[in-house]
Parts: sequence; C-alpha cells; structure tokens
Amino acid sequence: MCRSDVLLLDEPTNHLDLDAVIFLQDWLCRYPGTLLLISHDREFLDTIADHIVHIENQVGEIYTGNYSAFEKIRAEKLALQQSSFEKQQREIAHIQSFISRFRAQATKAKQAQSRIKSLQRMELIAQAHVDSPFNFSFAQPDKLPNPMLKLENVSIGYGKTNILNDINLFISPGDRIGLLGPNGAGKSTLIKVLANELSINAGESQFADTLKLGYFAQHQLEQLHLDESPLWHLQKINPKATEKELRNFLGGFNFKDDKTFDPIAPFSGGEKARLVLALLVYQNPNLLLLDEPTNHLDLEMRHALSVALQDYQGAIIIVSHDRHMLRSVTDQLYLVANGKVSQFDGDLDDYRLWLNEQKLLASDSAENTPATSINKKVQRKQDAERRKKLKPLYDALRKADKALEKHHQQQKNLESQLAETSLYEESNKVRLKQVLLEKSQIDQALEESELEWMEISEQLEATED
Repeated sequence: MCRSDVLLLDEPTNHLDLDAVIFLQDWLCRYPGTLLLISHDREFLDTIADHIVHIENQVGEIYTGNYSAFEKIRAEKLALQQSSFEKQQREIAHIQSFISRFRAQATKAKQAQSRIKSLQRMELIAQAHVDSPFNFSFAQPDKLPNPMLKLENVSIGYGKTNILNDINLFISPGDRIGLLGPNGAGKSTLIKVLANELSINAGESQFADTLKLGYFAQHQLEQLHLDESPLWHLQKINPKATEKELRNFLGGFNFKDDKTFDPIAPFSGGEKARLVLALLVYQNPNLLLLDEPTNHLDLEMRHALSVALQDYQGAIIIVSHDRHMLRSVTDQLYLVANGKVSQFDGDLDDYRLWLNEQKLLASDSAENTPATSINKKVQRKQDAERRKKLKPLYDALRKADKALEKHHQQQKNLESQLAETSLYEESNKVRLKQVLLEKSQIDQALEESELEWMEISEQLEATED
C-alpha cells in the first residue's frame, strides 16, 4: 500500500476475512492510480472496476462498466452470436443440399461449383460458448429433524481458554445463517463445534439422531489422497455405485474424461475445492456447515454453488468473505464478536457500518483512556450516554451511505448504456436523449448525496471529539 502509479493485484481477497475485504475495497476505491485486478469476488469487482477485460481463446476484449454490466452485455452478444451461427448453419445446409443434388448434372454443374466456392469463401461463425461447465444440485435430504441441533449456555475454546461464552443456538430445517465477525473472533471455532470436531467446555449441546452433517473447511483439501483420482474418492464413499453413475456425477463438477481418473496431486486449489464439494454434495447432508467454501473457486463455480445452495432444502450455516454468496443464500446473520454469538439486526451494508463504528469507538477509547482506572459504573454510564448521542448520527450515516451506493450503481449502469455504440444511431435519438437526461439527474443526486455524507461525517467527528 505504498504510493504507486500502477497497482497489479492477483486474487487479493483470497484468504482474507470479510472485514479485511471491506477494508481493502474501501482503500482501492480511494486509490488514485491505475489498478489492474484479477478477482473471483463478484461484489468486489462490481464496486471497484469500471472496465472488464475478458480473455477467451487467447483473445482479450474490453468492456465498459463493472462485472454485472459485463455479464449483461456479454449475454446479449452470446445470444446474437448463437442466432447468427444457427442462421449460417441453415444456409450452409441449404447450399450443401443443392451441391449434392446437382453436382453430377451437366446443366447444373456450373451453379454447383459456384456454390462450392461460396462455401469456401464464407467466414464461419463459431457456436456461442457458455463458460460454465458446472451442473449439479443437492438432492432432497432423506430426513429433516426439528430441531437439528441445540446449544444452550455453551462455552467453547481450546483447552481451558474460552473464546465464546453463553452461546444459545437452535437450528431448524430451512435455516440459512451467515456468520459475521472480526478475524479471530471464533467463527471457525464455532463451526468446528457444530461439526462435532471440537468439544464444548461448558453448557449443553444436543444433536438430532438423524442429523447428517455436510462440513466444508479449507483443511479438508489437505486431507485428500494425492495419489488417487476423483473417481477413487467417490468410490470410497459408495463402493456399490457403478463407475458410469459416479463419472456422470463428477461430470457436473467438470471432472470429465481423463480428469476423472487422474491423480489429484497436480490439481489446482480450485480443482481440489471442487472435489471436496463434490464429495460433500454426494453424501446428501441435511445440515451444511461451510467455512469459506468459495476460496480458490472461479466465478462460474461460485455461481453454480450459489444456485445449488438456493435450492437446497436443508439448513445452512456459512462463513464467507464472498458477500454475493452471503446475500444469495442466507436470510439470517449472526455476529460473533467480543466473546458472544448474537443475531445481527441488519444486512451486510449495516455490518460494514458496524465495523466502522467499532473502529471509531476503539480509537476514541485508546486516545482517552486515563492512566488510572476509573469507576466501572461511571464508565458504563458515560458509554451509554455516548452511544445515545451517537446513534442518530450513525443511523443518518448508514442511510446516506446506502444512498451513495445506490446512486453510484445507477451512474455506472447509465455509463454502460452510453458506451453502447448502437445508442448513437439515428433510430435511437429519443432513447439517447432520455439516457443523457437520466445521467444528468443521477450526477446531481450523487453530488448531493456526497455532500450530505460529508456533512454527517463531520458532525459525527465533531460530536466524538
């Protein structure tokens, strides 16, 4: 993060927790230089990038706008390409039919030769290629006990040192929970307890008899047998299944042909993660415990996993720095922080603001801590008064932040439209005028939102001082 004119980042969010991703994103948004970034984090790209370079078949193509805009434009191009391909194939079939019928006839030989030359000169349109080679889903769980598991007044940690205390969780079928919290707060430790890989230190835990856990964590990639194949790993789970059945299943995770039989030692991190996920899906669990499942996965596999999880009928508890994944598959958020686990009242945008509040409060506390300790009762009263005074400003800042994000997204969408060459054709004069008007209005709204955000920030800073 030293001063530079050009910054080159290759998967910078891999292995970062959500807090660090948000910090890096905010820093990069303020970075004044040129940024070239490779990332599989969709929301990260949407927030930071204003151009996308798509590389396919050794050819790079530049698209204006963020990742979502690129997806939309590319889908339209693929649809047009496929339509043109099909039209050309019909034309080729028609010409070839004529050649086959009349090539041997003396009266038609000249026309047949002409059509042969026409085919030779024709620039063939390639069939549209869709990137995603993944096609899998979770089967309906055999049983869905209710409750699936309970933790009552539980304390957990390592040895005699507790990391989290007084945990109360009640997991039911259909629950879709995302765990939030600072790095080292205990999210992964909690997942290990729920996966029955770590014993509790105090309290009561109850797991349903028919509970069938599906647990994904990064260390499982290291537990794969490197000298064995994807097919071998699946056969260990179900020796009675036919090879054809297992190969068809692995094909949904893009393990096809020789890849099914190859030893996994040279596999990339993404391929090993896909294999661990394939083994998990195959076992048909009714409770999924996912600890950073998107690490190493590319955008297509992340999308396929997100779609599969949306249709999953069991319960999900997930830790992830991929905000798009969290928004797509969860409807409850729990905060793991300060030795506690509690339901978080808000969404991921609110969590970002909560992180900023914690930093401000920690900074202020560090600056104003007296050399000698003061009465705790007086301190608690002062803290309560302080929170009461700051809350309206934090609420206003949260509202202004959401407005800023909304107007930024609208501005990017309009800029993507203005980058389309077809918009400047004579037939689109009315639409062009409308888009330019909307762009002017959004620019004005964005400027007003920025001013409002700055005023609130200054009030907050003055109040905290």
